[in-house]
Amino acid sequence: MQTSEARNDAAEAARSALVDSRRRQLLNAAAHLLGGAGSQSVSMQNVADEAGVSVGLIYRYFGNKQELVQAVIEDVLHEFSVRVASAIADQADPVRRIAAAFAGYCAVVQELREAAVLAYQESKTLEPEGRETIKNLEVESAGPLIAAARDAFDAGLIRDVNLQVFAYGLLTTAHLWALKHWYFGRFMTHEQYVAEHTALALSSVIPPEHRAAYADLLGNLA
Repeated sequence: MQTSEARNDAAEAARSALVDSRRRQLLNAAAHLLGGAGSQSVSMQNVADEAGVSVGLIYRYFGNKQELVQAVIEDVLHEFSVRVASAIADQADPVRRIAAAFAGYCAVVQELREAAVLAYQESKTLEPEGRETIKNLEVESAGPLIAAARDAFDAGLIRDVNLQVFAYGLLTTAHLWALKHWYFGRFMTHEQYVAEHTALALSSVIPPEHRAAYADLLGNLA
């Protein structure tokens, strides 16, 4: 028989799950509409209709449209942190951590493609403080890639390159799947996109004496 404390904990967990589910529903609806038409053309009522809820419910979660836009963008960046941390957790080899981190970024962009597009389209409409928050979160999201590249260099597995440029280039490439999906999606799958760009990036930094160890990542560029 459950104690009152256990029942309270269960009820609180259920409420928290409902809040998270509802928030996700609203963010997905907003990303879909805002990513297509832009924030100037979409009202909170439009978002409510898309989500199948009352407009009053939206205002329980977000004070205004700008808060909603900010939340959609921050959600993508938060997912980067969560997904990439999981992707690299079991990778001891730093070169394979680079590949796993890049794949993690790409997975988030694939899953939240409309929100990723929105991040580029609408970040300029945010208040200065909001834009600064987004910039800081984006820089933080590149951290695992930079760390993996630094470890790979320290181990003598990649050439001496500007690690920040290399890492941020990969992060930008992940975003590119969303921004130019209309083009890349014509002739390659998401999996092919990840594999091709992993091979291109790593082949530019792995010296010849180490290429055989990463032939599975380099493909015909090994």
